[in-house]
Parts: sequence; structure tokens; C-alpha cells
Amino acid sequence: MALPDSAIEFLAAQASRVRALPRRKRIVFPEGADPRIQAAADRLAREGLIEPLLVTDPSSDPKLEKYAAILHERRRARGMTRSEALAAARRPLYFACLAVAAGDADGFVGGASNSTADTVRAALHAIGPQPKVRTVSTFMILCVRGRSYGHNGILAIADPAMVIDPTPAELADIAIATAQSVRALLGIEPVVAMLSFSTKGSGRHRKADTVIEAFRIVRARVPELHADAELQADAALVEAVGRAKAPGSTVAGHANTLIFPDLNSANIGYKLVERLGEAAAIGPFLQGLAKPANDLSRGCSAEDVYGVALVTALQSEASQ
Repeated sequence: MALPDSAIEFLAAQASRVRALPRRKRIVFPEGADPRIQAAADRLAREGLIEPLLVTDPSSDPKLEKYAAILHERRRARGMTRSEALAAARRPLYFACLAVAAGDADGFVGGASNSTADTVRAALHAIGPQPKVRTVSTFMILCVRGRSYGHNGILAIADPAMVIDPTPAELADIAIATAQSVRALLGIEPVVAMLSFSTKGSGRHRKADTVIEAFRIVRARVPELHADAELQADAALVEAVGRAKAPGSTVAGHANTLIFPDLNSANIGYKLVERLGEAAAIGPFLQGLAKPANDLSRGCSAEDVYGVALVTALQSEASQ
């Protein structure tokens, strides 16, 4: 399937931004034997964008003991022994995340052949969250064929991979973090719609109330954020529908950042758009970690890996 024009332009724009960075970022890939990883790494190196570090079998690596010591220091308060830390560090997922924690790599891209749960667990244990971050979450970039949607066919959605059933406070954290990521990493001014089956009270249920309460928290914490809730997906994306369902809303019909009410809806939603709408789905990207680590779908292509690596490099620069 050919990539949508919006995806081609998005990847070209991100490549230009990465090429302009002061130095090439070192991105580590724990699934170094995967042909998709190898193809993406070859392309990234050939184009002079990043320095790919491919992990295959870390058991004989001279840095293994150092990395095990880092993991033991981080996890011993939770009962991890030295031998358990060494066993974990031998696993490519942990070894690669520990390379980032140790400063030997600038970012991590994994998950091509590992579950999201295993990938995220390794990142949380080895790298950990940023100080004062309460909710580590994810967002996904969708490049769709209709240029009228989002920002010239580019949309960010959250949270498709991390927080299963967010509370209002967690949902607010997700919305604020995703807006910050969209602005910093994509160079796009976020227009945030917090989605529900209800638009402005058209349906009453505790799930809609969660979205409404989350929006109140967002409004109190970041009053300048261009956001609205609660909106159905069509009201958020289609101008005529937005005018009819949410008159007076400056977000309705213009949203480029979609905050789903839970992981179920976000994960199902992006995969439906990707497969039925022939969109390009890039990510998911973790937000809230101390250093960049991102998860791939096990159904990813080499093109997906390429795109995630580019954004990971930009995350590394933004976090400095």
C-alpha cells in the first residue's frame, strides 16, 4: 500500500528537522536481527540521520555488568537482587533501555517483536519517569488521506497503549502531555478535542462525565490551551458537523489532537483508521519518561520504524 501524501510529507519534514540537529543521535534497537529494523537502520544511517545501535545478544557485551549495576540500583528498593538485575540486563529490551539510562544511547525504539507490556515495563524499570510526572502515557501520529482532517492530514491521538481506564486527573494529564508533544515534536500548534460518545451533553453517562471533569482540570491547569470537550469524533473533525453539534466551539471541526476516553477506544480507533482508511500510523510514542523510549506495533513496517526513530531523535533533542 502506497503511503498517503500526508505521511510522505510528514516523514520528509521530520527528516529535515533531524538532519538539522547539532549532532547525530544514537538510537538503540533491541530487536537488531529483525529484517524491518535492519532495513530502517540501514536507511537512517545511509541518509545520515541517526547512528543506529542494533542489539542482538548482549550476554557477552563488556557493558553488561555496568548496566546490571544501574538496574540493581534503580530496583533494589523494590526487592530486585543483583543476580536478578544481571539476568534482566541480559535481555535485549532491558539492555537497550539501560544503554539509554547510562547515556550510551540517546533514545530507544523497540517492540517490533515484543509486546507493548514487556517493552514499556523495561523502559519504566530501566529509565523511569521524569521527576514530578504523575502519568506516563502514549500518543500516536496518524497521517490520513483526507487533507481536510487535522493539520493537512496529520492527527495525534492518545492514549492508545498505556493507561487503560484513566481517571479524570489522568485523562487531563494525557491531554496536556499530548498537546506539549505535538507542539514540541511535530512543530504543530495543538487543537485538542477530548472525545466522547456525547457532544456537549447530548448523552449522559458516567463515562461522558469523566471526559467533562478531565476537561475542567485541563482548563484550570492550562487555560491557554486550545481545547474543548466533550465532542464526538465527527464533531471534532468535520467542520459542518461541528457547527451543527457544537456551535460556538473553535475546536469543533478543526481538531488535530484527539484525546480518547480510554485505551480501548484509542487503540481500536487508530487501527480501524489505519487499516480501513489506509492511513499511516506512526508510533506509539511514550511521553513522560526521563529519556526517550518508544514502542513499535508488532505489525509495524520498516517505514514505521523509520518514522518512530526520527521522532525519537527529536524527543532526545527536546529533552535536553
